[in-house]
Amino acid sequence: MTTRQVDYIIVGQGLAGSAVAVQLLRQGKRILVIDQPSRNNSSRIAAGLFNPITGRKMVKTWMADTLFPYLFSFYRAVEEKTGQKFFYPMPLYRPFLSVEEQNEWMGKSASPAYASYIEKITTTSTFPAVADPFGGLLLKQCGYLDTEGYLDAVRQWIVQENEFLLEDLEERALTLSAEGVRYKQYEASGIIFCTGVHTSETFQWLPVKPLKGEMIRIRAAFEPDVILNRGVFMVPAGEPGEWRVGATYNFQDASPDVTPQACAELVERLNELIRFPAEVIGQTAGVRPTTPDRRPLLGRHPQWESAFVFNGMGTKGVSLTPYFSEVLIGAVLNIPAINKEVDIERYNVLYWTSPK
Repeated sequence: MTTRQVDYIIVGQGLAGSAVAVQLLRQGKRILVIDQPSRNNSSRIAAGLFNPITGRKMVKTWMADTLFPYLFSFYRAVEEKTGQKFFYPMPLYRPFLSVEEQNEWMGKSASPAYASYIEKITTTSTFPAVADPFGGLLLKQCGYLDTEGYLDAVRQWIVQENEFLLEDLEERALTLSAEGVRYKQYEASGIIFCTGVHTSETFQWLPVKPLKGEMIRIRAAFEPDVILNRGVFMVPAGEPGEWRVGATYNFQDASPDVTPQACAELVERLNELIRFPAEVIGQTAGVRPTTPDRRPLLGRHPQWESAFVFNGMGTKGVSLTPYFSEVLIGAVLNIPAINKEVDIERYNVLYWTSPK
């Protein structure tokens, strides 16, 4: 069998693997991507929402000032390179629940830390079709990524210029050594595992915890070009008049199956947000890879210098993967150090104490 040389092998082409592929292709590296689409189902069905102000307390997300300018330039550059449209910046509207919340955000709007993310604050109803008697917060630097369109565009780019295997990684065919990596007939300097909840044997000691999320798809006559977010998010689904509504958070059930309980929960929360009829026309479920400290996992294997991991993006893969894929590739190419908050060194003790 003829040996085929590549610079790097990437395992998985979800949001994480796609971002890594883009970074390596930009560096002029030759890559092999090994992917089975059913393995990254959560990336393909995701609503793709990105929002710098998140959580129940609506605070600026971790590293927002770095992550959000980077993601805008990253996705636009990939659109330009591939000739495909999948990145949709769009304002996000969050209704206030009380006068006290109004006042809190009036105060925050004067803070330089928040000013660049606030488009407008209103104190009376802004959208008649939304339950917002106290007005609401209109945020900028938000939007959504058509994740399926993005993944398909990156895949086409890879296939045109590099190697692609549509299969599950056969771990028994993989050899790691001081000289590099061999997989079947391929030889490479390194391998990067971007496998989500389907952790590879090489990195199975990392604490990746599955978090199931379900969404419903609705048909509704809501006209404004804005994302709604209070209790649930309501994001355009691509087809006119169709929206994705989500999401649930379930650590107890890691199955890919949809449930009637999740549908009922989402419908109930949606009805608290909107004042117009909506028809449920579909439901999806995906399992996201989370970590105990809610920080990504990236870095070099503690024993095998040619093996790397990029995982644990949780519910924020769209906003985290662009910037941190560059951080990872810097480490792969021995350029800068990795931020200690995300470096897998923080969990290396689990490798040395785990059964080999």
